[in-house]
Amino acid sequence: MAVRKIEHVGIMVQSLEKSITFYQDIIGLQCLHILQPSETVRLAFLAFPGAKETEIELVEKSTNSEFPAEGKVHHLAFTVEDIEGEMTRLQSLNLKLIHQQIVTLPNGGRYFFFEGPDGEQLEFFEPAR
Repeated sequence: MAVRKIEHVGIMVQSLEKSITFYQDIIGLQCLHILQPSETVRLAFLAFPGAKETEIELVEKSTNSEFPAEGKVHHLAFTVEDIEGEMTRLQSLNLKLIHQQIVTLPNGGRYFFFEGPDGEQLEFFEPAR
């Protein structure tokens, strides 16, 4: 099979600048580059510093864009090392938490969901130890 990895995940956003700031400040991603492939679409590609094997593509479009709204990604999950600390940090930033408590899976993995600037669901996940 020729498929080797996930290249990127695209997220539709209303404000590229607002979303870039959120993903940099809250998640720790860095903006690699911004492209404007047409008059109606702007794209930003973000990745973790030193780990650019998978990127997040933020897609900002005008109402007349060729990109449809359907097919929105359900959620993105990020691995964390201290899930309690991360929940406390996000609570202190007054972000909208979808889960008010950390959920523990039968295998010991733990997670909680919160919202990004456009209502996208984001997950912080700590694998079982």
